[in-house]
Amino acid sequence: MTAKLLDRLILLAASVSMVARQYDVPDRKFWTGISSGRPYLIVTLICVIGVFGAFTPFQALSERKRVERRSAIRQEILTHYGRMVGLAIRARPPVELQDLGLHVWRIRRSLRHPLHGYLQRVATYRLGSTPTTRTFAPPRGVGVVGLCWERNTEVSVDVGKLAASLTDREAFEAYRASHGAAAVMGLSWTEFQRVRHRGAVFASPVRGATGGFRGCVSVDASHGHDSLDVPDLWHEINSLCSRLGHGGLDDI
Repeated sequence: MTAKLLDRLILLAASVSMVARQYDVPDRKFWTGISSGRPYLIVTLICVIGVFGAFTPFQALSERKRVERRSAIRQEILTHYGRMVGLAIRARPPVELQDLGLHVWRIRRSLRHPLHGYLQRVATYRLGSTPTTRTFAPPRGVGVVGLCWERNTEVSVDVGKLAASLTDREAFEAYRASHGAAAVMGLSWTEFQRVRHRGAVFASPVRGATGGFRGCVSVDASHGHDSLDVPDLWHEINSLCSRLGHGGLDDI
Protein backbone atom coordinates (compact mmCIF):
# COMPACT_ATOMS: atom_id res chain seq x y z
CA MET A 1 0.00 0.00 0.00
CA THR A 2 1.49 3.37 -0.98
CA ALA A 3 1.73 6.28 1.42
CA LYS A 4 -0.54 8.35 -0.85
CA LEU A 5 -3.23 5.65 -0.81
CA LEU A 6 -2.95 5.33 2.97
CA ASP A 7 -3.48 9.07 3.36
CA ARG A 8 -6.57 8.93 1.18
CA LEU A 9 -8.04 5.93 2.99
CA ILE A 10 -7.64 7.60 6.37
CA LEU A 11 -9.19 10.81 5.04
CA LEU A 12 -12.06 8.83 3.50
CA ALA A 13 -12.69 6.86 6.69
CA ALA A 14 -12.77 10.02 8.80
CA SER A 15 -15.06 11.80 6.33
CA VAL A 16 -17.46 8.86 6.11
CA SER A 17 -17.53 8.66 9.91
CA MET A 18 -18.43 12.35 10.17
CA VAL A 19 -21.22 12.03 7.60
CA ALA A 20 -22.55 8.88 9.28
CA ARG A 21 -22.51 10.67 12.66
CA GLN A 22 -24.33 13.65 11.17
CA TYR A 23 -27.14 11.50 9.72
CA ASP A 24 -27.26 8.87 12.49
CA VAL A 25 -26.13 5.96 10.33
CA PRO A 26 -26.69 3.18 11.24
CA ASP A 27 -28.73 4.78 14.10
CA ARG A 28 -28.53 7.41 16.85
CA LYS A 29 -28.05 4.79 19.58
CA PHE A 30 -24.89 3.53 17.88
CA TRP A 31 -23.26 6.97 17.87
CA THR A 32 -24.50 7.85 21.33
CA GLY A 33 -22.84 4.72 22.67
CA ILE A 34 -19.54 5.49 20.93
CA SER A 35 -19.37 9.17 21.85
CA SER A 36 -20.63 8.76 25.41
CA GLY A 37 -17.80 9.77 27.69
CA ARG A 38 -15.61 10.58 24.67
CA PRO A 39 -16.17 14.29 23.92
CA TYR A 40 -12.89 14.39 22.04
CA LEU A 41 -14.05 11.95 19.36
CA ILE A 42 -15.68 14.47 17.02
CA VAL A 43 -12.84 16.94 17.51
CA THR A 44 -10.37 14.15 16.63
CA LEU A 45 -12.25 13.31 13.44
CA ILE A 46 -12.30 16.98 12.44
CA CYS A 47 -8.53 17.25 13.05
CA VAL A 48 -7.87 14.06 11.06
CA ILE A 49 -9.88 15.40 8.12
CA GLY A 50 -8.04 18.72 8.28
CA VAL A 51 -4.55 17.25 8.60
CA PHE A 52 -4.90 14.46 6.04
CA GLY A 53 -6.82 16.67 3.65
CA ALA A 54 -4.30 19.48 3.66
CA PHE A 55 -0.91 17.89 4.39
CA THR A 56 -1.03 14.16 3.42
CA PRO A 57 1.57 13.40 6.12
CA PHE A 58 2.35 9.78 5.18
CA GLN A 59 2.99 10.78 1.59
CA ALA A 60 5.20 13.67 2.70
CA LEU A 61 7.17 11.36 5.00
CA SER A 62 7.52 8.78 2.24
CA GLU A 63 8.76 11.39 -0.23
CA ARG A 64 11.27 12.73 2.29
CA LYS A 65 12.65 9.26 2.92
CA ARG A 66 12.82 8.63 -0.82
CA VAL A 67 14.81 11.83 -1.34
CA GLU A 68 17.18 10.76 1.42
CA ARG A 69 17.66 7.33 -0.16
CA ARG A 70 18.26 8.89 -3.57
CA SER A 71 20.87 11.20 -2.12
CA ALA A 72 22.62 8.31 -0.38
CA ILE A 73 22.71 6.05 -3.46
CA ARG A 74 23.93 8.87 -5.69
CA GLN A 75 26.73 9.53 -3.23
CA GLU A 76 27.72 5.86 -3.39
CA ILE A 77 27.63 5.88 -7.18
CA LEU A 78 29.86 8.96 -7.26
CA THR A 79 32.30 7.30 -4.86
CA HIS A 80 32.64 4.25 -7.11
CA TYR A 81 32.80 6.44 -10.20
CA GLY A 82 35.61 8.49 -8.68
CA ARG A 83 37.64 5.35 -8.09
CA MET A 84 37.02 4.22 -11.67
CA VAL A 85 38.23 7.57 -12.99
CA GLY A 86 41.38 7.15 -10.90
CA LEU A 87 41.98 3.74 -12.49
CA ALA A 88 41.36 5.17 -15.96
CA ILE A 89 43.86 8.01 -15.71
CA ARG A 90 46.49 5.62 -14.35
CA ALA A 91 45.95 3.18 -17.24
CA ARG A 92 48.52 2.87 -20.03
CA PRO A 93 47.65 4.53 -22.30
CA PRO A 94 45.64 6.75 -19.93
CA VAL A 95 42.00 7.54 -20.54
CA GLU A 96 41.16 11.21 -20.45
CA LEU A 97 39.42 12.41 -17.30
CA GLN A 98 36.26 13.54 -19.08
CA ASP A 99 36.06 10.50 -21.35
CA LEU A 100 35.05 7.76 -18.92
CA GLY A 101 31.29 7.27 -18.67
CA LEU A 102 29.26 5.30 -16.15
CA HIS A 103 25.64 4.36 -16.94
CA VAL A 104 22.90 2.67 -14.95
CA TRP A 105 20.22 0.71 -16.82
CA ARG A 106 16.86 -0.78 -15.84
CA ILE A 107 14.45 -3.13 -17.57
CA ARG A 108 11.36 -1.31 -18.82
CA ARG A 109 8.38 -2.48 -20.85
CA SER A 110 6.50 -0.73 -23.62
CA LEU A 111 3.99 -1.41 -26.37
CA ARG A 112 6.90 -2.24 -28.64
CA HIS A 113 8.47 -4.59 -26.08
CA PRO A 114 5.56 -5.70 -23.88
CA LEU A 115 6.90 -9.06 -22.71
CA HIS A 116 10.67 -9.04 -22.40
CA GLY A 117 11.07 -5.27 -22.29
CA TYR A 118 14.11 -3.19 -23.10
CA LEU A 119 16.92 -1.47 -21.22
CA GLN A 120 16.41 2.16 -20.32
CA ARG A 121 19.34 4.30 -19.26
CA VAL A 122 18.23 5.87 -15.97
CA ALA A 123 21.47 7.62 -15.01
CA THR A 124 24.72 8.73 -16.63
CA TYR A 125 27.83 10.04 -14.92
CA ARG A 126 30.55 11.76 -16.92
CA LEU A 127 32.87 14.60 -16.00
CA GLY A 128 32.76 16.21 -19.45
CA SER A 129 29.94 17.32 -21.71
CA THR A 130 31.43 15.37 -24.62
CA PRO A 131 31.01 12.88 -26.07
CA THR A 132 27.27 13.45 -26.15
CA THR A 133 25.27 10.56 -24.74
CA ARG A 134 23.20 9.15 -27.58
CA THR A 135 19.75 7.63 -27.30
CA PHE A 136 20.03 3.86 -26.93
CA ALA A 137 17.29 1.58 -25.61
CA PRO A 138 18.31 -1.98 -26.57
CA PRO A 139 16.30 -5.15 -26.11
CA ARG A 140 17.84 -8.32 -24.75
CA GLY A 141 20.94 -9.41 -26.67
CA VAL A 142 21.61 -6.06 -28.33
CA GLY A 143 24.61 -3.96 -27.38
CA VAL A 144 27.05 -4.81 -24.61
CA VAL A 145 24.35 -4.15 -22.02
CA GLY A 146 21.95 -6.36 -23.97
CA LEU A 147 24.51 -9.18 -23.99
CA CYS A 148 24.97 -8.67 -20.27
CA TRP A 149 21.20 -9.08 -19.88
CA GLU A 150 21.07 -12.15 -22.11
CA ARG A 151 23.93 -13.90 -20.31
CA ASN A 152 23.27 -12.45 -16.84
CA THR A 153 27.01 -12.11 -16.34
CA GLU A 154 29.85 -9.64 -16.87
CA VAL A 155 30.57 -8.70 -20.48
CA SER A 156 33.24 -6.53 -22.06
CA VAL A 157 33.85 -5.77 -25.72
CA ASP A 158 36.82 -4.17 -27.44
CA VAL A 159 34.64 -2.15 -29.80
CA GLY A 160 37.64 -0.22 -31.06
CA LYS A 161 39.24 -3.40 -32.36
CA LEU A 162 36.02 -4.35 -34.15
CA ALA A 163 35.64 -0.88 -35.62
CA ALA A 164 39.21 -0.94 -36.96
CA SER A 165 38.59 -4.14 -38.92
CA LEU A 166 34.93 -3.72 -39.89
CA THR A 167 35.20 -0.50 -41.85
CA ASP A 168 32.36 -1.03 -44.34
CA ARG A 169 28.98 -2.74 -44.53
CA GLU A 170 30.26 -5.65 -46.59
CA ALA A 171 32.98 -6.53 -44.09
CA PHE A 172 30.54 -6.11 -41.20
CA GLU A 173 27.86 -8.33 -42.71
CA ALA A 174 30.40 -11.02 -43.62
CA TYR A 175 31.84 -11.01 -40.09
CA ARG A 176 28.37 -11.20 -38.56
CA ALA A 177 27.36 -14.08 -40.83
CA SER A 178 30.54 -15.97 -40.03
CA HIS A 179 30.75 -15.39 -36.26
CA GLY A 180 27.14 -14.82 -35.28
CA ALA A 181 25.16 -11.79 -34.14
CA ALA A 182 26.72 -11.78 -30.66
CA ALA A 183 30.16 -11.15 -32.21
CA VAL A 184 28.92 -7.70 -33.24
CA MET A 185 26.83 -7.22 -30.07
CA GLY A 186 23.62 -8.09 -31.89
CA LEU A 187 23.81 -4.80 -33.79
CA SER A 188 22.97 -3.99 -37.37
CA TRP A 189 25.46 -2.07 -39.49
CA THR A 190 23.55 1.17 -38.92
CA GLU A 191 23.42 0.62 -35.16
CA PHE A 192 27.10 -0.28 -35.09
CA GLN A 193 27.93 3.00 -36.80
CA ARG A 194 26.18 4.90 -34.00
CA VAL A 195 28.07 3.26 -31.13
CA ARG A 196 31.50 2.42 -32.57
CA HIS A 197 33.02 5.63 -31.14
CA ARG A 198 32.89 4.07 -27.65
CA GLY A 199 35.87 1.79 -28.12
CA ALA A 200 35.86 0.01 -24.75
CA VAL A 201 32.64 -1.07 -23.05
CA PHE A 202 32.13 -3.04 -19.84
CA ALA A 203 28.84 -4.15 -18.28
CA SER A 204 27.82 -6.12 -15.20
CA PRO A 205 24.33 -7.21 -14.10
CA VAL A 206 22.29 -5.85 -11.25
CA ARG A 207 20.47 -8.87 -9.84
CA GLY A 208 17.44 -9.15 -7.61
CA ALA A 209 17.11 -11.28 -4.48
CA THR A 210 16.54 -14.44 -6.54
CA GLY A 211 19.45 -13.77 -8.88
CA GLY A 212 17.31 -12.57 -11.77
CA PHE A 213 18.53 -9.75 -14.01
CA ARG A 214 16.96 -6.38 -13.13
CA GLY A 215 19.33 -4.03 -14.88
CA CYS A 216 23.03 -3.38 -15.22
CA VAL A 217 25.89 -0.92 -14.83
CA SER A 218 28.05 -0.13 -17.84
CA VAL A 219 31.31 1.75 -18.15
CA ASP A 220 32.69 2.99 -21.46
CA ALA A 221 35.60 4.93 -22.90
CA SER A 222 36.74 5.87 -26.39
CA HIS A 223 39.77 3.54 -26.20
CA GLY A 224 41.90 1.42 -23.87
CA HIS A 225 39.88 -1.78 -23.47
CA ASP A 226 42.85 -3.95 -22.55
CA SER A 227 44.32 -1.45 -20.09
CA LEU A 228 40.95 -0.96 -18.37
CA ASP A 229 40.06 -4.66 -18.29
CA VAL A 230 41.63 -5.23 -14.87
CA PRO A 231 40.29 -6.74 -11.61
CA ASP A 232 40.19 -3.36 -9.85
CA LEU A 233 37.76 -1.90 -12.38
CA TRP A 234 35.53 -4.99 -12.26
CA HIS A 235 35.61 -4.83 -8.47
CA GLU A 236 34.24 -1.28 -8.52
CA ILE A 237 31.57 -2.13 -11.10
CA ASN A 238 30.45 -5.28 -9.30
CA SER A 239 30.43 -3.61 -5.89
CA LEU A 240 28.16 -0.92 -7.27
CA CYS A 241 25.92 -3.54 -8.91
CA SER A 242 25.63 -5.37 -5.60
CA ARG A 243 24.57 -2.18 -3.83
CA LEU A 244 22.00 -1.37 -6.50
CA GLY A 245 20.66 -4.89 -6.32
CA HIS A 246 19.80 -4.42 -2.65
CA GLY A 247 17.22 -1.72 -3.31
CA GLY A 248 19.33 1.11 -4.68
CA LEU A 249 18.20 0.63 -8.27
CA ASP A 250 14.66 1.70 -7.33
CA ASP A 251 15.92 4.95 -5.82
CA ILE A 252 17.73 6.32 -8.87
